[in-house]
Amino acid sequence: MKKHILSGFCAVSILLLNACSVNPVTGKKQLVLMSTEQEIAMGKEADPQIVAQYGLYENKELQSFITNKGKQMAAISHRPGLNYEFKIVDSEVLNAFAVPGGYVYFTRGIMAHFNNEAEFAGVLGHEIGHITARHSVAQQRNSILGQVGLIAGMIVAPNLAQFGQQASEGLGLLFLKFGRDAERESDGLGVEYSSKIGYDAQQMAGFFNTLERKSAGRGEELPDFLSTHPNPGDRNATVAKLAVDWKNQLNLTNPQINRNTYLRRIEGLIYGEDPKQGFVENNVFYHPVLKFQFPIPTNWSFQNSPQMVQMAPKDGKAIMNMTLIPGQSLEQAATEMLKQYGLQAIESRNITVNGLNAISIIADQAQQQQQGQQQQQQQPAIRTLSYVIQYGGVFYHLIGVSQVNDFNTYAPSFTNTMQNFRELKDAAKLAKQPERIRIKTVAQSATLNQALISFKMDSKRFEELAILNGMKLTDRVEKGTLIKVVGF
Repeated sequence: MKKHILSGFCAVSILLLNACSVNPVTGKKQLVLMSTEQEIAMGKEADPQIVAQYGLYENKELQSFITNKGKQMAAISHRPGLNYEFKIVDSEVLNAFAVPGGYVYFTRGIMAHFNNEAEFAGVLGHEIGHITARHSVAQQRNSILGQVGLIAGMIVAPNLAQFGQQASEGLGLLFLKFGRDAERESDGLGVEYSSKIGYDAQQMAGFFNTLERKSAGRGEELPDFLSTHPNPGDRNATVAKLAVDWKNQLNLTNPQINRNTYLRRIEGLIYGEDPKQGFVENNVFYHPVLKFQFPIPTNWSFQNSPQMVQMAPKDGKAIMNMTLIPGQSLEQAATEMLKQYGLQAIESRNITVNGLNAISIIADQAQQQQQGQQQQQQQPAIRTLSYVIQYGGVFYHLIGVSQVNDFNTYAPSFTNTMQNFRELKDAAKLAKQPERIRIKTVAQSATLNQALISFKMDSKRFEELAILNGMKLTDRVEKGTLIKVVGF
């Protein structure tokens, strides 16, 4: 898709007049270069890529809940005519996001951290707000879709990031960064929409505190809908005031919170890593379903998705991936891989890796020329080390990528990971089960800290569990209160 940079306001020019449309939320004219039909088509293209990247979380009851609430909210939104879809993606990361045309996604990680229906409804309204206000379309107009690495919280050198992006440009919609004005507008719409379907929108402000504590406690990157705001405290105050205003305007005398019904609904939800998709212990990645393992370089960032395992050092000067690739033979798989990445082999040899047939290839990517309105600029050449390994009837591709000048620095890390790819035989790793959300009833009034002790939770995880419950350890929980713990 060609990207444009346009500035200025709608003018008398026929071209610009044709590009103006009325924003459904503000009622004001807006310069966009995309029709509603194109917007819907963009979402339809992105959706299967997002599902392939993250996978769907299979929980019919929870899926039915978000679909019903989503449809109810969409009906009272500023764009009720769109064909909205609401999905839970199988990721432990706390996030929710939307793409143009009516597609809204929640991770199972964020579903685990909501503590009532009203919190969920506020975030749902916020994401629908991005769609109704056409924020993604405006971002396309401003052409701020950047090329970024897929590793969370990690900036990979742009000319290396191409090796971490298998999907087409539609997936890049996930990386659109909305400005503060757009986020504030979506906050307001989240309050409006959730209030209009009967929820207490003040709960939305409280959930922002949970996100902030989670991020601060574990050094995680903030979700897009929180990260662009300079002061969460000011944001919470604004949302709380808007919630009171809408409550009065709609005469909501008993707005819904529905804490217990929500908590019972997420009983058994997978929490954290799902081992069947692969997991890391002591710098080793294990995949119990596909039955392989390999080491991860020390102090490298790591991300696992259904399509790809990714690793990168903190300096962002290298990237290493593992994927499955098609082929009828090792040689064919290797040849097609080189074509896919535009690589020129400079050394290739047949080897064995812990008893598995493989091909080792060192290859360069020809210097790229990026054409712009000004002078063509050459990018530094890239060098790669690939192992194509035949195992279990399929071909695994491990590739390490860096600038040519940095290759000797990172080659030992690439080689160590690739040469230690092997069959997973450890029975304990093969049988590893995921942790799940468990809902417990407090037997007697106490602090949250005391309640967690009574449920024999690990004291090292008390702060994590306090954040999960949206509470502080010193908060008092009355007899009969439902709280979340984590177990198998």
